[in-house]
Amino acid sequence: MSFNTGLSGIRAAASELNITGNNIANAGTVGFKGSRAEFADVYAASVLGTGSNAVGSGVATGDVAQLFNQGAVNFTENSLDLAINGNGFFVTSNNGALSYTRAGYFGTDSQGNIVNNFGERLQGFGVNEATGTINEGVQTDLRVDTKAANPRATLNVASTLNLNSTSVRQPIWEQAFEAARTAALAPTPEQITAAENAGQAAYDGVVLSDPPTEQELAAAESARQTAYDQHIANLPAPTADQVAAAEVAGRTAATNTFDPANSATYNSSTSVNVYDSQGNPHVMTKYFVKTSGNNWDMHVRIGGQPVGVNGDAGPMRLQFDASGKLQTEQPIQVTGWNPLDKNGQPTGANSNVTFNLDLEGSTQYAASFAVTAVSQDGYTTGDLAGLEINDEGLLVARYTNGQTKVQGQLALATFANQQGLTPLGKTAWAQSSDSGEPVIGKPGAGTLGRVQSGALEQSNVDLSEQLINLIVAQRNYQANSKTIQTEDAVTQTIINLR
Repeated sequence: MSFNTGLSGIRAAASELNITGNNIANAGTVGFKGSRAEFADVYAASVLGTGSNAVGSGVATGDVAQLFNQGAVNFTENSLDLAINGNGFFVTSNNGALSYTRAGYFGTDSQGNIVNNFGERLQGFGVNEATGTINEGVQTDLRVDTKAANPRATLNVASTLNLNSTSVRQPIWEQAFEAARTAALAPTPEQITAAENAGQAAYDGVVLSDPPTEQELAAAESARQTAYDQHIANLPAPTADQVAAAEVAGRTAATNTFDPANSATYNSSTSVNVYDSQGNPHVMTKYFVKTSGNNWDMHVRIGGQPVGVNGDAGPMRLQFDASGKLQTEQPIQVTGWNPLDKNGQPTGANSNVTFNLDLEGSTQYAASFAVTAVSQDGYTTGDLAGLEINDEGLLVARYTNGQTKVQGQLALATFANQQGLTPLGKTAWAQSSDSGEPVIGKPGAGTLGRVQSGALEQSNVDLSEQLINLIVAQRNYQANSKTIQTEDAVTQTIINLR
């Protein structure tokens, strides 16, 4: 029996040496999980069991268990190198055969599929093209779409700015306004004729000598002028409607002095790029003209082309209250834009375009003109510039137009009994009856860990521990060999008895 006991110990020690050697060999293998030998004692037993003083029959290897504790995470420069912080496995497919791994070496194949270094495709969830949302629960091969991003026409522009309340009306605007207003309030031609007739009657009423003297002619002309002036002075005062009409005439004349090429015709301006339906950029400029204490005119030009505001061809009137807050209802609609190229020809994009311009939050304070915020939601087409995977596993594509797009989300799997997984080699495992069914979900959900992009999980093998285990296994091997040697000596002594 001692021979068998020692032999079982040698076998156990050899197994431990093999397991420890395998751990040491894979100390640099990404995603590798170290193993340990779990031994159990052996007793010879009958149907009725063993006695209370039974002697053991040696040792047996009860299990070779893999240790799924976290390995160190090292960062790389490849955005498709992935590591899992926490629980879970990457899911890969080899023509439909699923395997599970912690090794995050990934790249793309010729078709854009994300694959590991054995050509197995990384599994995840796709994107609903209509809504842009993740199709959770529908597992598929993750694929990088390398085609250019579609352009988007501008639909909304937002600006927050301050117009300087100390600004005054431009001289050109003021002169045109006053001239037109004065002309509108001047006597009518009929009234001028009547005044001239009154003056002529006064002239005719002066007695002149024959020939008249210079004094008589001067007196007659003075009478003419006095009668004319008196008639004009006696005209009725302009009605409220006439005054209002004169104001409108003055404002119209002043507005017509605006010239985007002449900075003397406006107080301030600011520009932003907007995009047509083909992704062509166009410069939209807003010009601001002070018209009264709390009122401004805003002229809008796109590529130098005048456009309408709220369906009106004229400028938009902006009104502020006494505290400097904008009172004009927002947003404003920019209408009637027909996109033109640099030669003034139609670009072929949608014509008669309408989009919203929002100046909410703008002010009129005693400070320099300033734009504090500006945004617009259009963009041109863009080529794929890079990929990123965030900690939730979202595959995000970056484009040269500054936009990003979610192209999918990788899936992680976990098992009720990780120890029951079947090792396949290549740092991968397969589901077994002992492991249970995989629970597949997005990173961070439930007990699943999160993903670190541009990093790899190193082997969880502790080399110093393994080297000590080698020494222990070696001593165990030697000690069990000693058992056999001793049993051999005892047996030889018995044989030599005569």
